[in-house]
Amino acid sequence: MTALLCFCVCSLLLQLKASAGFGDLRSPENVSADSLNTQYVLRWDWPHETPTNQTVTFTAQYLSEFRAQKTNYEKYWTSVCVNVLEHLCDFTGAELHYNGLYLLRVRANSSQQTSGWVQIRFCPDKHAALGPPSSVKLNSVKGDLEIIIIDPLSSTNQSMKTLLDNRLSYLIQYWRRSEEPQTAEVLKTKNNVVMLTELDRQTWYCVRVQSSDDFYEKSSVFSDTHCTRTEGQIAYWQIFLYFLISLLLCFLLVLLLFFCFYKMFTLLKNTFYPAIQLPDHIQELWLSDSEKPQLLAPESPESVCEPLVMVRVELDAEAVDEHSDTGDLDSSAHSRHGSGDSGVYSTEEDSCHRSTTHTDLQMSSTKHREELHDGTLLELCA
Repeated sequence: MTALLCFCVCSLLLQLKASAGFGDLRSPENVSADSLNTQYVLRWDWPHETPTNQTVTFTAQYLSEFRAQKTNYEKYWTSVCVNVLEHLCDFTGAELHYNGLYLLRVRANSSQQTSGWVQIRFCPDKHAALGPPSSVKLNSVKGDLEIIIIDPLSSTNQSMKTLLDNRLSYLIQYWRRSEEPQTAEVLKTKNNVVMLTELDRQTWYCVRVQSSDDFYEKSSVFSDTHCTRTEGQIAYWQIFLYFLISLLLCFLLVLLLFFCFYKMFTLLKNTFYPAIQLPDHIQELWLSDSEKPQLLAPESPESVCEPLVMVRVELDAEAVDEHSDTGDLDSSAHSRHGSGDSGVYSTEEDSCHRSTTHTDLQMSSTKHREELHDGTLLELCA
C-alpha cells in the first residue's frame, strides 16, 4: 500500500513538472511515415490554434531501436529537422538502413513553450511501400513479345532486388488490344527478361508490370501500359523479291569490279606497251648489234647526217591523176623534142643522163620515206 502511494505521488510530480515545462502547447497529431523504396518522409498534422504573437515550429529526430534499450539513450537521438515550419520532415538523407528498426519522433516548439514528443516505430523493409519497375520495354521478335524489366531503384540508384534479398518478383498482365474489353493474362516471374510466346501474328498486344514482395505481401502500382504489334510470317513473294534484289546487287558489284580491273589493265598496258611503235628500219638503226644508239651524234668523221624533214602531205586522187597526166605529156614532148634535133638531144641526153645518174646516186643513199597514219611523210637521210 505504501509502495502504491509512493508511485502515485511520483507520477503526479512528473506530470506537474512536464506541465510546467511544456505549458499549454499541444503536440502534433496523426504522425506517420510516408515512404517509397528508400525515400522516407515523416508527416504530421497541427490542428490546434497558434498562440497569439507566437510562431510554432517543429523538430524531428530518429533513434535506432537497439540504442533505446540503453540507460542514457536520450543522447543518441539524432535531429534531422530543427524548428521547421512545414508539417513534414524528409529522412531520406539520414541514410536509414532498409532492414533496420528505428524510432521517429516529432514535437512542436514556440518561443516560450515546447510540446511533448510524439513517437512512432518505423521499419523500412516492412513499412516502406514498394515502387513499380523503373522501366519496361516491349519488343516484337519473330512473332513473340520480349519484355525487358528494369528493377525499381533506391534513392542512391541501387536495385531494390539487392535490398530485398532477391524477394522481388513481377506480376505481368498482357492482353490483346481491341475495341471490346479483353481479359488480361497473368504471368508471375522473377526474371528481368520474359518472352511471351504462342501469340497471334500481326496483332496488337498491351503489357503492364507490377512489383511485389511476398514476404510482407507488398505490391506496387502497375507500370505504364506499353503496346506493340507482333510480326507476321513473311510471304513467299517477298522472299523471292529479296532474293532477286540481292542477286541484282551482287551482279552490279561484280560488273563494277570487272570494269575497274579492265580500266586499270588498259592503263598499265598503254603506259608500258604503247600501241604506236617506231618503224622497223628506225628500230634497226636505233639498235645495232652492240645495242648502242646509232642515231646519236656520229663519232666517225665519215658519217654523214642530214637534217630530218617532216612534211605533211594530203593525198588527193584528182591531184595524183593530174600529176600522172602532166608527166605523160612531158615525156611525149621530150620524145618529140629529142627526135627533132639530134645534136641538142645528144647534149641534153648527156646532161639528163648525168642528172639521172646523180639522182640515182642520191636515191641509192640511205633515204627512207614513211607515211604515218595521219598522212605525214617522214624522210630520214643518213
